[in-house]
Amino acid sequence: MKPTLLLLPGLLCDETVWRAQVAAFSSQAEVRVPDYGDSDRITAMAEIALEGAPARFSLAGHSMGARVALEVLRLAPEQVERLALLDTGVHGVKPNERETRMQLVDLAREEGMDALCEAWLPPMVHPDRRHDDAFMAPLRAMVARSTPERFAAQIEALLNRPDTEPVLAAIRCPLLIGVGREDAWSPVDQHKDILEQTGRGRLAVFENAGHMAPFEAPESVNSALAEWFDETA
Repeated sequence: MKPTLLLLPGLLCDETVWRAQVAAFSSQAEVRVPDYGDSDRITAMAEIALEGAPARFSLAGHSMGARVALEVLRLAPEQVERLALLDTGVHGVKPNERETRMQLVDLAREEGMDALCEAWLPPMVHPDRRHDDAFMAPLRAMVARSTPERFAAQIEALLNRPDTEPVLAAIRCPLLIGVGREDAWSPVDQHKDILEQTGRGRLAVFENAGHMAPFEAPESVNSALAEWFDETA
């Protein structure tokens, strides 16, 4: 039987952001990208990810999905064979974060997902790609497929996110921490802090990429994941 690789998408994301990884690893693993539905808690998302999961699997999370991955690890540490955290954070809710995020929720509710996409998506990618219509089209379509209700639920989950400190301290499996060099939302230094908190693993910085690194720098991300996928505890 093939090993299982769970790829957990981030805020407003689906399989689109992982499409290069699904294509690259499907020949050697059963690759799954869960759909969180309208879950409004990180724990509920983690429980969805665990539905039907085998006794052992590899786990990679992007952005909010990395927080979900840490919750999966908390719920089922014996099942996680290796862990990758990409373009994310582990801090608690920051001052004014609620107000900033709720402004975007209000925009989605009042003006729709297209308006939200234009405000939210461009800062998530490398500055050189923001006006590349061919590149941005799949990401825009991904956001458009979501709804204001689902966005609000995911924001609620993020604003009530669990404390990750105990989970980080308990990681014993192979760990990859990855980030786009130009990730303005979750910068490189933030990932260096995660590396320091875990006391293990390695950091991969993906050049010419922003927050959507798996989509923006597929070859670099796939290379880092391939090396990680071969690691043993």
